[in-house]
Amino acid sequence: MGVRCASMEVDMSQAEAAARILDTVEATLGAPAILVNNAAYSTRDGYQALNAETLDAHYAVNMRGTMLLSVEFARRYGGKTARRIISMTSGQSLAPMPGELAYIATKGAIEAFTLTLSAELAPEGITVNAVDPGATDTGWMSEELQRDLTLHAPMGRIGQPEDAARLIAFLASDEAAWITGQVIHSRGGF
Repeated sequence: MGVRCASMEVDMSQAEAAARILDTVEATLGAPAILVNNAAYSTRDGYQALNAETLDAHYAVNMRGTMLLSVEFARRYGGKTARRIISMTSGQSLAPMPGELAYIATKGAIEAFTLTLSAELAPEGITVNAVDPGATDTGWMSEELQRDLTLHAPMGRIGQPEDAARLIAFLASDEAAWITGQVIHSRGGF
């Protein structure tokens, strides 16, 4: 298909993960133009179970990993040609997610980070946006949850990975060069 690609496994909770990822990408494929922050850590907690260990585990991946990878990308590649940073979030500003306090706190921070980082990186030619794909069937949902969500879905279905991928592809394109600092809620009407 004319696409060069490679893969690697990285523990995003490790402080050196950002540099390791970008070093490997550059050595294998050359300087990247697009960064999609899609790593996530999530466990059920709620106020009865929430503790420092749970918060730290979520923070290390969802916030620190995303933030360090974003700024390392900007430091290395800003000011050269148009670049894109796109982070995945989960709509914490739209509705509660009971039983997911650590997850929503850390993903909500990415929404705030997106806005301010976009202002800092605009002069560098880097746009920074976030995508909230809503309930997306990536294999993690039980059949019961899928049925329940579908019953309440305005469009009669839950999201598919392709729905998020199309929006990310648009944000990565030249057509989206004027869009920065946005959290786009692509939730099929939810």
